[in-house]
Order: sequence, then structure tokens, then C-alpha cells
Amino acid sequence: MTAALLYPFILVAGALQAIGNAMNAQLRGRMVNPWLAATVSFLPIVFVFTTLFLTMPTPLPSLDSLSKMPWYAPLGGLAGAVAVFGGLAFIDKVGAGPFNGLTLTANILTSLAMDALGLFGLQAAGFKPMPWLGGLLMAVGVTFIARSGGKSDGGEGHGEGHGMSGKLLYPFILVAGALMAIGVVWNAQLRGALENPWLAATVSFVPVVFVFALMFLLRPSPLPTRADIAGVRWWMPLAGITGAVAVFAGLLFVDKVGAGAFNGLLITANLLTSVALDHFGWFGMKQVKAGPPRLIGAALMVGGIVLISLF
Repeated sequence: MTAALLYPFILVAGALQAIGNAMNAQLRGRMVNPWLAATVSFLPIVFVFTTLFLTMPTPLPSLDSLSKMPWYAPLGGLAGAVAVFGGLAFIDKVGAGPFNGLTLTANILTSLAMDALGLFGLQAAGFKPMPWLGGLLMAVGVTFIARSGGKSDGGEGHGEGHGMSGKLLYPFILVAGALMAIGVVWNAQLRGALENPWLAATVSFVPVVFVFALMFLLRPSPLPTRADIAGVRWWMPLAGITGAVAVFAGLLFVDKVGAGAFNGLLITANLLTSVALDHFGWFGMKQVKAGPPRLIGAALMVGGIVLISLF
């Protein structure tokens, strides 16, 4: 199968990732404690992938493939989870628009750098001006979308009153965006070493649940009230599973299409779906109509991903 034939699957994964982000925001509002919310979000993922591995336990990795696995490969899930937790913890401090603009811009530029330099086992493509121009267009497009409202978790006052204290978090958010791109590549290396994609996905997510559950045990307050729990809709705990489709797509496809094209497609589908979620107010999102700035941003992102994918 040629790389271009994989693009529709990656676009669907990006759309589902955006839906998962919206669901996670609602879950965070009901769970109150961000560590508890993250644990509840990621635990079903481990259950699903473990069940699939037990159902389809072959192929299994050989001792030779395990010996060649980089030490960092099993940490891909943790690297990607940093951005998820950043959204849970920081989005109300800096605003949804700046948070998404910073993380996705860092993701795009890190992906292009990994492709160009051949980092983490990727084939070095060297510096090519057109993909970097595409990355610049995508960054500008993200900025247009972010500054016109960004994604909201439905709470009151988001995006307002974010002063200097919020801006001090920007470096951490940029690192989270870069780790999101790196995590995709690490997961692909894990998939290569473990051979079985269900086993690889399980190994990727188990450390995430362990860390979040441990942090919740160390910091168990605040806790949700009975009214908070009663307000949890059936689809909210499925946020992690929805977003995990993108991680699984990375396990399978990033080494076939390249980190730049993969993350570019994922981000484009994510942002366009986010614009639609905001425009129609789906999944409890605060309704934000898609005006000219957002439509211009969407067009720039589409143009950017075309340049990255074709060149």
C-alpha cells in the first residue's frame, strides 16, 4: 500500500483525536481532579488493547528484536500523554486558543526537524524548503484559528484574564507539543520491536495509567461531588479510547509516511474537526461560530499539509 492511500485513515484518526479532546475537557470538568480525570480517560485504553492482544497474541517479538529496541521506545505513550495532561491542567490558565496554537506549532516544527535530521531512527530527508514552508503556513493557520477563539471546555471565562502568570507556562506547553510529535515516532519504534501492534499499544499506555494513578494517590484532592459524578455522560470516559486511535495510527503508519506528513495530516484533521465542534457546539463545547479568521486559518493549514505531503 502506497503512503498516499494511508492519508484518509490518518485524517480520520486526527478527527477522532479532536473529538477525544472535547470529551476529555468535559470529563475534566466532572472529575474535578486532573489526575483522576487522566486516569479515568486512559484506563479503558489499556483494557481494550490488552483484550485485543489476548485475542490476537501473534506475532510475538523475538529476543533479537527486543535487544535492538531503543530504551526510550516504551516511553512514547508517556511523551504523548504530557500534552493531554497539559490540556487538562493548563488550558484554563492560558486559554484554549494559545494552548492549542503553541502545542500544535511545536508539534509541526518538531516533526519536520525529525524528518530532516533523521532523528529516532527515521530516514533523514535533509532540509527541503517546501515542507518547511508548509510547516510555516500550518503554524500561521493554527495561529489564526487559536486567536479567533480556540477550543473551549465549556467553562466560564476561558480565554479571559490570562496575564503574565499564564504566559510563564508557554515554554512548558511548547515542550508538551514537541513531546507529542516525538511520542509518535517512539511508538513507531516500539511497534517495530514488539511486532504485534496490540502488544505495542498496551506497553505504550500501561506506564501512562500507572503514572497518572500514582499521582492521583499522592494528590487525591479535590474530589468530585456526588452531583459531579451524576453529571458524567456515558461517552465522557471513552475520550481516551477515541484519542488512542491517533496513537495506534502512529504505531502503524508514521514510518511509512514520515513524521512531518503524519503529524501534519493529524493536526489538520484535528483543527478542522475542532472548528466544526466549536461551530455547532457538539459534545458540550461552547458554540463559537466559524468566522473569516478561522476559515482563513483552515485554508492555510490545508495548503501547508499539501506542501508537506507532496514534497
